[in-house]
Amino acid sequence: MGVIISDAALRRMYTGQRADRTATRLSRLWARVFAWGLQPRRWVTLEVPGRTTGRPTTFPLGMADLDGRWYLVSMLGERCNWVRNVRAAGGRAVLVRRRRRPVTLREVPVPLRARILRRSRQPGRGGRPHIPVDPAAPLADFEAVAAQYPVFEVLPAED
Repeated sequence: MGVIISDAALRRMYTGQRADRTATRLSRLWARVFAWGLQPRRWVTLEVPGRTTGRPTTFPLGMADLDGRWYLVSMLGERCNWVRNVRAAGGRAVLVRRRRRPVTLREVPVPLRARILRRSRQPGRGGRPHIPVDPAAPLADFEAVAAQYPVFEVLPAED
C-alpha cells in the first residue's frame, strides 16, 4: 500500500478487534483510494448494508488469490464489523474498484481455510500483523487458527 507502519503499531490500532480513531480515519481514506482503483487488483472497497441501519458501509480490504479464485479474509476475526454485516446480508455485497461490481460472498468452511490464510499472510497482503502465524510456517499451524479467521470466496452476484 506504500505506507510503512510497523506490525506492532497496526495491532495497537485494532486493540480488541476494534478500530481506534486513527484506524477509522485511515480506513475511510483507503476505502476511497481502493475504490478509485489506484492500487493493485487485490485491493478493493467492500460495500455492504449495515446489519442494524441497513445503510451502505464501506471497508477497504485486500483480497487473497489462490488457484484462480479470490477470497476476503477477516484479519480481525469473527467480531469484525464487515464479517457480521456480510453474514446479515446473506453474502450479498458490492466490490468497488473503478466500478461497482455486485458479488456474493460465500463463507469458506473451516477445514478449507488454512491455505487461503497462508496466502493472505504473504508480503503485500493485509493479514500480515494480525494473523499470528509466520507465512513460512507449515500448513498445520494455519489449520490450528483457521476457525478464528472467517474467509469468504468472492463469486459473481446471484440474481
